[in-house]
Amino acid sequence: MSSLIEGLPDAISLRCLAYIPYYLLPKLELVSRSWKAAIRSAELFRARHEVGLYEDFLCVSSYHPNNTWQLYDPLQNLWMTLPELPSKRRHLANFGAVSISQKLFVLGGRSDAVDPVTGDRDDNFSTNEVWSFDAVTRMWSMRAPMLVPRAMFACCVVDGKIVVAGGFTSISKSTSKAEMYDSEKDIWIPLPDLPHTHDSTCIGLVIGGKMHIVYNGESTVQVFESSEIKWRVEDYGWLHGLKAVVGDSLYVMSLTQGFVFKQDGPDWQVIVLATQFLRRIGMAVIGFRGELYMIGGVIHSNRGNGDLIKLSDVRVLNLRDEKPTWHCAAQMSRCQGTVLGCTELRI
Repeated sequence: MSSLIEGLPDAISLRCLAYIPYYLLPKLELVSRSWKAAIRSAELFRARHEVGLYEDFLCVSSYHPNNTWQLYDPLQNLWMTLPELPSKRRHLANFGAVSISQKLFVLGGRSDAVDPVTGDRDDNFSTNEVWSFDAVTRMWSMRAPMLVPRAMFACCVVDGKIVVAGGFTSISKSTSKAEMYDSEKDIWIPLPDLPHTHDSTCIGLVIGGKMHIVYNGESTVQVFESSEIKWRVEDYGWLHGLKAVVGDSLYVMSLTQGFVFKQDGPDWQVIVLATQFLRRIGMAVIGFRGELYMIGGVIHSNRGNGDLIKLSDVRVLNLRDEKPTWHCAAQMSRCQGTVLGCTELRI
């Protein structure tokens, strides 16, 4: 007799539980100890995959509150809060965030906390710490550290491996070092250095299965050729602004012109007006499930006293229709203000 559902073998019971949406699993743990063990087991998630059930979530972390991540479920239009990231650094920021193998990874960064007396940052030096959140056990764990401490760097998943490159080892020292992480073996492998480095923030975007690194204010793009383990330099003439990839198409939100552009070969196509975001700073822009999400950020108060209003709203640009339109998703329930990390997670 099954310890999960009376009258059913455990294997069948797990298949039944596999159809339960992820957001309900914490409540089902309260049924019994055996249900809790089953719901936090790898067997349940293998059963989910066997029946073809996957759920896509958006992972977001902002400056407020400290080291907190939330998951957005687009089907339920709701936010779930994860356990606090157990890093000893307060307000970890300028880190890399990606997901692989049902795990959210938070890599590197530095403290963005401000001393209330002096107004100085807590820590000018970057860390090489790597944390992962396991969606099965719903726990954080520390993984093998990066070979080079870094913050404000490019971070992507390429061919099932995490690739990091560039960034700053301290607040004033940039690096051209690159490395690759194998999550199954929990090891880091050095890669060839970037051909060019700059004293500015860089981001990584995956287009056509290749990692593209672009520095703020620079026109050149450095492309990682994973088959040959080398970098090549291109000048694509990308527009300045907040960049995101939907499918294999690059979108840019220009905060000076108030438009969202789509790259169309060598040209740029105006997709939609976005003047409602011109006053906003510190927001995230990410492609998710065929749409473009604008999340959080801050705006200056109309009182003229320099105060900043922390935002938690989520605007979504529907790109599936012939004429793209904006709509609102549920606001973040805990996170607000400047977005520090944003990525998607498949469970």
